[in-house]
Amino acid sequence: MSTFTIFLALIVVVAFLLVVVIMVQNPKGGGLSSSFGGGGTQQLGGVKKTTDFLDKSTWTLATLLLVLILVSNVAISRGGETLDSKALDTDATTTQPLPSTTPLQTTNDDAPATAKDTAQ
Repeated sequence: MSTFTIFLALIVVVAFLLVVVIMVQNPKGGGLSSSFGGGGTQQLGGVKKTTDFLDKSTWTLATLLLVLILVSNVAISRGGETLDSKALDTDATTTQPLPSTTPLQTTNDDAPATAKDTAQ
């Protein structure tokens, strides 16, 4: 199993967890946090702590996802290809054919009209 495959699997898992954490949140204060502490009674950490946990976990997972994506770029196999520019290679020979030195032949039909041709 290559390193890139491991990074890809981690990216998929973190992205799935991030979607789950975001879907649990409700922008108006409802969602999971209201089911734990709604109605004025304090249960299982209360509303404020659940909201703080969801907010911190969202930022943590988003940061982790970004870092995994950036680090996975290093793990991509390049196939032994060098990253140097071919334009900087002084040993390279050109394989382009040289232009021919024979002039193009023109016929009278292709030549521009002269005053002598128009007088006839």
